Amino acid sequence: MFQLHKIDSFDHPDLQPYRTMRRQMEHRQQGIFVAEGEKVVRRLLESRLEVVSVLLPEKWLRELSTLLEKRPEQVQVYVAEKSLLETLTGFSMYQGLLAVGKVPAQPSLEEILERTPRPHLLAAADGLSSAENVGVLVRNCAAFGVQALITGETCTSPFLRRAVRSSMGAIFHLAIVETKHLVTTLADLRSQKVDCVAAHPHVAGRTVAEANLASDCCIVFGSEGYGLAPETLAQCDDAVAIPMPVSVDSLNVGSAAAIFLYEASRQREGRRHD
Repeated sequence: MFQLHKIDSFDHPDLQPYRTMRRQMEHRQQGIFVAEGEKVVRRLLESRLEVVSVLLPEKWLRELSTLLEKRPEQVQVYVAEKSLLETLTGFSMYQGLLAVGKVPAQPSLEEILERTPRPHLLAAADGLSSAENVGVLVRNCAAFGVQALITGETCTSPFLRRAVRSSMGAIFHLAIVETKHLVTTLADLRSQKVDCVAAHPHVAGRTVAEANLASDCCIVFGSEGYGLAPETLAQCDDAVAIPMPVSVDSLNVGSAAAIFLYEASRQREGRRHD
């Protein structure tokens, strides 16, 4: 279901999230996020997350009307000229599609471990300041069957607009746990027999292929330049690196995550055939 509104300005109070897209922490405090672009908005409408509103040009209304009609809640749909929509971003290549969704209720680690099959595969992020990198990490997690992504207190929220966009909508299908104390959360996982494996660029002689990623584990990713914080690293059961020449000291977290999570998938597939 949807309710249609044609607008010629952004003065309406309900359009406040679109006017304040650059003040993303306000959105997090309100429990909402902004999706942008045709693919991401479409995937939001196809998901189970609650959709508050959509803002788009007339031509996209025709494209998305079937999805909007299937929504269980009443979505407020605002239609405007593309020239007006471009003023939100300031450049002419903008597609003109935006939507506001509700951040879903956060599951507890206990709920995740109870409702997902073993062997468990989790991921955690420490000290990632780039929303784009967090979004790519989310996309990799979804691609390789990670059951939940845990983000620490020093990590950018995966529900920021740029993270949602970089995830290409994968965030709508991945359980997220935003913890206020990552070290304590990792300790809780270890107490439940989930091994914490550090993906750390500064480990000599021990590679990702030597880690046991086929049993219950949480792979912990850090920043490109500094790796994991010392207290986070100390809470891990193992620390391994991707073998690289000395001329390259680290990889972008998205690239590193793809390698680690593929290795976890490979090991688990091998165990199923043993």
